[in-house]
Amino acid sequence: MDRVRIRTLGLPGDLGWVVMAHGEIYAREFGWDTSFEALVARIVADYAAQHDPEREHAWIAELDGQRAGCVFCVAADEKTAQLRILLVDPAARGHRLGGQLVDTCISFARQAGFERMKLWTNHPLEAARHLYLARGFELVSEEPHESFGVSLRGQVYALTL
Repeated sequence: MDRVRIRTLGLPGDLGWVVMAHGEIYAREFGWDTSFEALVARIVADYAAQHDPEREHAWIAELDGQRAGCVFCVAADEKTAQLRILLVDPAARGHRLGGQLVDTCISFARQAGFERMKLWTNHPLEAARHLYLARGFELVSEEPHESFGVSLRGQVYALTL
């Protein structure tokens, strides 16, 4: 049996797991409060309620049959896809799940006809930033902000597809 599998989001419990995992992991690793979990819940609810399956998709990474990561690809506009809520559970790190999730998202965006992809992240997320830079994303803007109970530096990255 393959230890790692990337599958389409859609099993019962997937949506709730994405929200719960983000809330728990970001609180534990970065001290973020429940306003971050609420943001993720809104992103997930919007996707569940009204995504365009031709141009928007989400995936769950599994390790040994257990949910271990996720990523969403949504339309920012007609020409721009947005990578959202990438996560790899700490217990599953080191299995290249993050790279596989990002590659899956980029590949889907290309096939869906987008010309570019963007994402918004924050400076403490070093492992994710490494994945993005390794795939050709470039930092296009950066701005300090107070969110999720902490001081952060928000960053926007973009990739030409």
